[in-house]
Amino acid sequence: MYWCDRAMVPARAKSRTMRRVFRRTPRGTKKVFELRNPKKAHCSVCSRELQGIPRMRPSELGNSPKTAKRPERPYGGVLCSGCSRRRILVNARGTHD
Repeated sequence: MYWCDRAMVPARAKSRTMRRVFRRTPRGTKKVFELRNPKKAHCSVCSRELQGIPRMRPSELGNSPKTAKRPERPYGGVLCSGCSRRRILVNARGTHD
């Protein structure tokens, strides 16, 4: 078998963004690729992990109810509670940084 007879490996098989899972098929074992879980959502100001945001892929997030996707408060899902509290106070006082 020559080098030109072999097919090229697809790019998704070379990178480690996809998790390798071995599943048993009637023929034997087979390698199946699965996406990894996404990272936790972070605050856009202080980079703390946001509470109440599920770790789902966009396709799974689209099927979940609206209230499960993010907190129902101003800046919910974007800022943590401390940063949103400061932002609301600054806006109410009319002062800007």
